[in-house]
Amino acid sequence: MTADRPAEPPVDDLPEDLIRLAALHGVATSYNPSPDRTVAASVTAVTLALAALGVDANGPAAVRTALAAREDELRERLLPPTVVARAGGGTPAALAALPEGTALRVETEQGETRADARRLPAGYHRLTATAPDGRTATAHLIVAPDRLPTPPGRSYGLLVQLYSLLSRHSWGMGDLGDLGELTAWAGRALGAGFVQVNPLHAAVPGTPTDPSPYRPSSRRFPDPVHLRIEAVPEFAYVPGPDRVRALRERAGRLREDVLDKGALIDRDAVWELKREALELLREVPLGPGRRAAYCDYLAEQGTALEDHATWCALAEMHGSDWRRWPEGLRDPRSAETARARRELMDRVDFHSRLAWLTDTQLTAAQHTAREADMPVGIVHDLAVGVHPQGADAWAQQEYFATGMSVGAPPDAFNARGQDWGLPPWRPDRLADSGYAPFRHLLRGLFRYAGALRIDHVMGLFRLWWVPEGHPPTEGTYVRYDAEAMLAVLVLEATRAGAVVIGEDLGTVEPGVREALRERGVLGTSVLWFERDWTGDGRPLPPERWRADCLATATTHDLPSTAARLTGEHVELRDRLGLLTRPLEQERAEAATDTAEWLGLLARLGLLHGTGGSTDTPSEEAGIQAVHRFLLRTPARMVGLWLPDTVGDRRPQNLPGTWDQYPNWRLPVADADGRPVTLEELAASPRLHALIEVMRARSAR
Repeated sequence: MTADRPAEPPVDDLPEDLIRLAALHGVATSYNPSPDRTVAASVTAVTLALAALGVDANGPAAVRTALAAREDELRERLLPPTVVARAGGGTPAALAALPEGTALRVETEQGETRADARRLPAGYHRLTATAPDGRTATAHLIVAPDRLPTPPGRSYGLLVQLYSLLSRHSWGMGDLGDLGELTAWAGRALGAGFVQVNPLHAAVPGTPTDPSPYRPSSRRFPDPVHLRIEAVPEFAYVPGPDRVRALRERAGRLREDVLDKGALIDRDAVWELKREALELLREVPLGPGRRAAYCDYLAEQGTALEDHATWCALAEMHGSDWRRWPEGLRDPRSAETARARRELMDRVDFHSRLAWLTDTQLTAAQHTAREADMPVGIVHDLAVGVHPQGADAWAQQEYFATGMSVGAPPDAFNARGQDWGLPPWRPDRLADSGYAPFRHLLRGLFRYAGALRIDHVMGLFRLWWVPEGHPPTEGTYVRYDAEAMLAVLVLEATRAGAVVIGEDLGTVEPGVREALRERGVLGTSVLWFERDWTGDGRPLPPERWRADCLATATTHDLPSTAARLTGEHVELRDRLGLLTRPLEQERAEAATDTAEWLGLLARLGLLHGTGGSTDTPSEEAGIQAVHRFLLRTPARMVGLWLPDTVGDRRPQNLPGTWDQYPNWRLPVADADGRPVTLEELAASPRLHALIEVMRARSAR
């Protein structure tokens, strides 16, 4: 133990009754940052986490009362609120524990009534149990396939932050028209099997808007800032050619500022312009076919869309933080909100239509990918949570833990821990609802996703809850019913015919990767982290990599491959004052890490071509070698970070920074920092040389 680290209290410093009460509600009283180390949660952290779950544990007397009530509840309970079964058979433990002679009745999702809970079709059913002593209980019954289907063959694909991919047609940031062009080109001309993009969830409006796609207003509905305005059919009929010409001219200036004048991507300016265009589009009536399609969408999305659009309309009047609205409007089910919805019906319809237009273009992009013979198509990204000010946090208040934020405990990379500012779902409320919010969220995303990447997939098992006003070190883990969460995920993905990829980087609880693999969820493997951590710590040879994963050289939160090979990522962090050790020490460690990997690449005969040698390989040769290595692994999916194809040096996001670095605002650029358009990418000799590496090895 170092001198500057405070002594960690032993686990048994917590009162025994509090430990028992916490365990019965899934609240951890300790955690293991490493196999040989246990850290106790504080009484404050445990007490506040229980309070967020509606349990009063403030003092010994309250703890004893809550403990007795919980034990009585569990003892008398016939069924938990949600029961999970596998379509492959086997009796769920909850049913096996019922008293002998208990009668069961199942009302299936398909409208049938059965007296047997075995051999049920996959779906969401209602289960009623009547015990011989007269006790009766009802529960949600989720029947899911044993596992997801294996992805169709092996494929490689492109990874890109959509906003960063500008064409000569986009309005200052990449859009869904660019995504359609990228997928059509990548599938038809490059033989790619998928394109992975950042979360396209709706953002919280405001100036400046939080640029991070991982802190959205809503995960359920997409952001209309990604619309290709010209692709909306009604745009061709907007009255007043002068108004349309003025819009196009302003769009051209936004685009030129980024591509030709070195400006950062200005999401707020892009949205202001697109919103003006979308207001003009409302002057064009929908044709009967389009009107019917819009009405179908409204009916399919129901209350969830109405709530989202109502929040958008109210945010225009009262600001984007619903917690500061007039008190009556803070409740989505209040009489005041119902009255405001009626008064603002025109704006509610406007925002509903934007969601429909965006959904339509997202669906069209996935259709384009499949037409281009992509076996997977577009991989969408599901953020781990939502912004506390946003639409989901307002509309689904009963499902969120008040006064809590999701984060991460201290670890070797961040001694202070992390607070991501995202309110967590309450596991008890999810179970009571049969996981309705989760399944509806997934169903909405799978409308247009060939695959779904789940950020911080470990959150299906447990999340680090940080009480408001406390540092991340004062948090604790709260457990979710992973069996139920995975059942919903497998069921919804199977119905959609989609692949699921879990982002399982960093510290992962024992058993999590095994549980995900058993259900067919792929993991994520990044080259620089794949070392023999249980052995000599050296780079892991390709044959020892797992097959059930998406393998990549980098991600949006990491240095580009060029920066990693040249050591420029260390210099960048030094310029921004982010290093915690002397510069020379950081340089030496990074150089050693890179040298070890280059040594392995050389021994495998992968360092060749493009002016490089095994002694002093060029940076371009090194990037090619890294991807030859990835293709030697058994990984089912291999991802190519699109900026790597042109030697981009800059990370899209630099964790630990806010205004010191232009996170989420950089266009794809070449080795000299010059922005590269989609059209220039398609003609890039450097890109095509790297693609030939991918295609040649993929074919073998």
